[in-house]
Amino acid sequence: MNGLHERVEEAAAFLRQKGAAPQVLVILGTGLGGFGEHLEEASSVPYQEVPHFPHSTSPGHAGRLIFGRREGVEAMVMEGRFHYYEGYPLAQVTLPIRVAKSLGARTLVITNAVGGLNLDLREGDIVGVEDHLNLMGDSPLRGPNDDRLGPRFPDLSAPYDPDLLARAEEVARANGFALRRGVLVAVAGPQLETRAEYRWLRSMGADVVGMSTVPECITAIHAGLRVCALSVVTDRCDPDHLEPVDVDKILAVAAAAAPRVEALLKGLLPHA
Repeated sequence: MNGLHERVEEAAAFLRQKGAAPQVLVILGTGLGGFGEHLEEASSVPYQEVPHFPHSTSPGHAGRLIFGRREGVEAMVMEGRFHYYEGYPLAQVTLPIRVAKSLGARTLVITNAVGGLNLDLREGDIVGVEDHLNLMGDSPLRGPNDDRLGPRFPDLSAPYDPDLLARAEEVARANGFALRRGVLVAVAGPQLETRAEYRWLRSMGADVVGMSTVPECITAIHAGLRVCALSVVTDRCDPDHLEPVDVDKILAVAAAAAPRVEALLKGLLPHA
């Protein structure tokens, strides 16, 4: 099999022929898949047509790339992401970030659905990620390093761009809602956490928990991209009042928050 760099370039060459030339890559999480409809002169490609792309199997993930323009900024939008729990190695999960970089992207904006560990958070709140904890037990950078893709030891002292986060807060205020800052912890999944695990994660300083985003951020930093991550709290992880997970309810909460997420994305793109 070709090496990672070769796979990236084959996928990029295919998308380049389709007209993709993004400045920004946007990854849309569970239930948040409508932003691509706002791009001008948009076209789309199913993931299964792109060389070396995995298939998205999670609920609420359409599984296609959309590329077009928004306020003069060329964007590529992933309607649905890939997850470690689907059985893909993290280097494959994060392949689209490297492909976007090869196509010219300089910024990655990630959205996701998360559980709220901080009990001050409510369902539907949006959190701007300012730091993370990686408890997935793996890294997308594990294995031999290809210097063409990035340095062996990328620095993560500020993985989420503070200027983009500040801009997101300004956009939120202008649209009449609050954007909370918080720490995201990423776990492998797909099982939800136990009461004891929720208590442990809270004790570590995490505000929200999810099964994605951290590998994408690590890969983006390795590739030299700026990163902004926006997390929608779809359920509260209160270990003393824990209820069984309801996927339909999670999708409904994400859908209700989607217009605010789209407002943030529209406001961020011109500055990305």
